[in-house]
Amino acid sequence: MPMPLIHNPDQNHLLAALPAAELAHLAAHLEPVPLPLGKMLYEPGIQLAHAYFPTTAIVSLHYVMASGASAETAGVGNEGVVGISLFMGGDTTPSSAVVCTAGHAYRMERRLLQQEFERGGALQRLLLRYTQALITQMTQTAVCNRHHTVEQQLCRWLLMTLDRVPGRELVMTQELIASMLGVRREGITEAAGKLQHAGFISYRRGHIAVLDRAGLETRTCECYAVVKGELNRLLSDVRHRPDLAAACR
Repeated sequence: MPMPLIHNPDQNHLLAALPAAELAHLAAHLEPVPLPLGKMLYEPGIQLAHAYFPTTAIVSLHYVMASGASAETAGVGNEGVVGISLFMGGDTTPSSAVVCTAGHAYRMERRLLQQEFERGGALQRLLLRYTQALITQMTQTAVCNRHHTVEQQLCRWLLMTLDRVPGRELVMTQELIASMLGVRREGITEAAGKLQHAGFISYRRGHIAVLDRAGLETRTCECYAVVKGELNRLLSDVRHRPDLAAACR
């Protein structure tokens, strides 16, 4: 299906940071694709075919235990790329990647991405910086899941999701959030109830509207600020440049 014109590569912060000439060079290799909720982008042990640069979608990097229990290790939205193993030399990964917020992305074929990465230049530099930021997110998520309350974890997750979407309403069930955080659904229900009672969110089945972002920030742990601060530090030269949209059409 044709992509609406409102979806442009410069909605992805990594692509938006590339010099116009380099992005124009990549334009023919960037394929716009819709990412419906629940779509599996890669599975454990399977060689990845594409890297995905989300624009409006959010992808959850998930690890599933032998028992069937699972938890999110990181989320990827318009700030990054899904498929770092393609340019880090691994090709496969023991985790999976599934779309948790429907939207769109631009994808690039595996060999093309590897060739462009090996050329060096701005794309390689940005991808390596983003990888370090992703590692920080994974590390902080592990610490957060071990030492912080479900309410703090939920606030962290909501704030990170808000950073990746244009509005303040999230299409997300409590079951899915519980699965991503690796906690019981009852724990999410209790934590969401407290946040709603405080006037920070409004919840109806399948939809969470954030009413008071500042309030969520007072209830979250330091993990959100650490992850956001490291991403900003590593990608401080990322700028939204309107000319890039025209270069990639």
